[in-house]
Amino acid sequence: MKAKELREMTAEELNAKLTELKKELFNLRFQHAVNQLENPHKMTEVKHDIARVLTVLREKNA
Repeated sequence: MKAKELREMTAEELNAKLTELKKELFNLRFQHAVNQLENPHKMTEVKHDIARVLTVLREKNA
């Protein structure tokens, strides 16, 4: 997900996206723990997306 796309979203949409990404990260960590994760790089991508969402939320609040 691009930062430009995130900046076009409202604060409520960003909070919903953040919740969705955190759930996805939890599921990926669980899959990784039981050795069922096919692409471990996906965890890194989700963490970066979470950071982008948080950055945009802070920009909007400032």
